[in-house]
Amino acid sequence: MAETTTPLVLAEESLDKSQNASLSGPSGGAYGRLKVDRDTVTQESENGVLFAGIISDSALLDNDIRISRSNPNAFVLSSLNISKEGPPVTLRETNAHGEHVLSADDLLIKDILSRNVKRQNEAQNKKTRVPFSDLIFTKQFTAFDRQNPASAGSPFHGFWTMFWLGIFLFLVKLAADNWRAYGNILGPSELLEMMFDREVFVMGVTDIVLCSSTVLCLVLQKAVLAGYLSWNKSGWIIQNVWQTIYIGTFVGWSVYRHWPWSHSFFILIHCLVMLMKQHSYAFYNGHLSELYTRKQVLEQKLKDLGELHQGSPEGPKTTSSTAVASSYLGETQKDALHLRSRAVHSRNVQGSDTSGSGIASLVATVKSGSALQPEDISHLRAIIESEIDAIQEELEAKCTDSTKQYPSNLTLRNFAQYIPFPTVVYELEYPRQERINWYYVAEKSAATFGVMVVMNVISQTYIYPVVVSTVRMAEAGMSVGERLQELPWVIIDLLLPLMIEHLLAWYVVWDCVLNLLAELTYFADRGFYSSWWNSTSFDQYARDWNRPVHNFLLRHVYHSSIAAFHLSKPAAMLATFFLSALVHELVMWCLFRKVRGYLMGMQMLQLPLVGLAKTKWMRQRKLLGNVIFWFGIITGPSCLCSLYLIT
Repeated sequence: MAETTTPLVLAEESLDKSQNASLSGPSGGAYGRLKVDRDTVTQESENGVLFAGIISDSALLDNDIRISRSNPNAFVLSSLNISKEGPPVTLRETNAHGEHVLSADDLLIKDILSRNVKRQNEAQNKKTRVPFSDLIFTKQFTAFDRQNPASAGSPFHGFWTMFWLGIFLFLVKLAADNWRAYGNILGPSELLEMMFDREVFVMGVTDIVLCSSTVLCLVLQKAVLAGYLSWNKSGWIIQNVWQTIYIGTFVGWSVYRHWPWSHSFFILIHCLVMLMKQHSYAFYNGHLSELYTRKQVLEQKLKDLGELHQGSPEGPKTTSSTAVASSYLGETQKDALHLRSRAVHSRNVQGSDTSGSGIASLVATVKSGSALQPEDISHLRAIIESEIDAIQEELEAKCTDSTKQYPSNLTLRNFAQYIPFPTVVYELEYPRQERINWYYVAEKSAATFGVMVVMNVISQTYIYPVVVSTVRMAEAGMSVGERLQELPWVIIDLLLPLMIEHLLAWYVVWDCVLNLLAELTYFADRGFYSSWWNSTSFDQYARDWNRPVHNFLLRHVYHSSIAAFHLSKPAAMLATFFLSALVHELVMWCLFRKVRGYLMGMQMLQLPLVGLAKTKWMRQRKLLGNVIFWFGIITGPSCLCSLYLIT
């Protein structure tokens, strides 16, 4: 016999502790009394107590209570609306076998049903994406590394040789000029004296504190795992507050010590790197902690469903099925099936239909208020099992070592290994190499030292005199207008030196230092950059010249802004560009101790150029796009530095 659902209204009484409430139908017929006494709620009828439950102290019953009559002698509470902040409510049927636990997290099952429907649509449209798993680390080499077979066999390899031979002859020429002018091959050493004259030891100690204090995010994740904090409620707020204090403290310390630009620049860059590392570690593990908790709750619900299913020798009764259905998808949520989705791989559980008509049938049954049939119970169990499998897959990610899977990864050893890795994106496991090539370490160390010497010589010879001249202009009392008249000449003087410094700085960091760190830490993924020199647009350049930071922005800014703030893709790209521009402007403040916004403005002006590059007309003219790109790369540093120096 099909079950009918009749709405009942409390008779002018609020349902408080130690009060009774009469339940009556629209025709005035009494269906029994709902008695609340201290921590117990019972439903009474002429035949005695039919239903009993335990209410925790802060659980609240809504004053719109629905009961279902499946037969003349049995009534079942079909919906209890519990305050989201309240702890669980346990209901026990006194005239039936089995037990079912209703709690505030029953919204979890509603979310699962909703996302299973949504997952089907995404699978059909082939739009499924696994969050926090959009990056794949593989064993690879940088383009200019001698270990890269593609680089060694490139038809342009000779240009690489020519470039460094030209740099060497350029240094010979500078050494000869210095010998003739100053009597030594190095020439003046104002920059070296500025960098190493004062507080080098204090800077080193500051850097040690900067690195060691990152362990606080591990402590926070331990607290989340232990249940002292919930990541989604307070954990992420604490992490963001700590990150703000972190960068503010070390930047403020460099200002307080009146450090030269070299000290401040080094501490700021290292602070930003450690900040990104902490953010990625904390938010990825925080995400996993929520999945881990969700999995534990689902496993308990699956256990409860199993006990309910096996409690009666005749199988699940209609009354029990109705209780399960209504508690898992209450009246107010039956039509709210467009909740936030977490796309996971769809799967078919053996012997159950979890991706086709089974889900549709289950949702339709629950929305209609009909009793769940045994096959519906099986579908519900299969859905929960599928969700548990999907969560387990995401917890494991691509990790092959069980000791590195969450929560086993929350150890000081694992964290200490992650910090020196040449990446700012945390993963449970990275590709590793078996041994260290010490000859390669010596090669990259020598290259790092040698290129830095070249950069210092170029700066001392061609850049420092121009900087001194602009400072003297201001000291001489020249107005901004008078100094701006000298701007074109300053730009021309700095054009080639800054272009060479820009290229050498990129090379020493992304090919020398990062490869050196990778070799010392057995890190096998050397994809620190791609062929950015072939870029036809500035968004391609942004993706390719600094892959570690691009991966961080992609995961933790672009994708996170879409998921958390529901931004559109263009809005998320704008937010990512704006954050990057703000950070770059902070770096310029560190160098010049001025806030002018020139770099931030020019970086944001790249967005119209990105839009232009995506037009059909420009896509057919890649050479023109590459020319525009290189013109910006060559002239940009000179124009920016000149503006900051002059104004």
